[in-house]
Amino acid sequence: MDETISAAAANRQFSRILRGVQEGRSFLVTSHGKPVARIVPCDQAQVAMVAARAELLDRLVETLARGIDRPDCETPDGR
Repeated sequence: MDETISAAAANRQFSRILRGVQEGRSFLVTSHGKPVARIVPCDQAQVAMVAARAELLDRLVETLARGIDRPDCETPDGR
């Protein structure tokens, strides 16, 4: 679970946040009460990036498959 911290507090307490991240904690940074950033350990960020990439590729494959299956759609070369 992320620890929520305001951007102003994060700015003042950046060293403490980095120590927390090194210990495996993560932080959600807010500005005017709205989330603007997440600070996570590098390994967690890598896992999230790989998962997001896989999801996007799956969605792309599904979208392309739907487009190919539709005979009423023209290809860029007019076929």
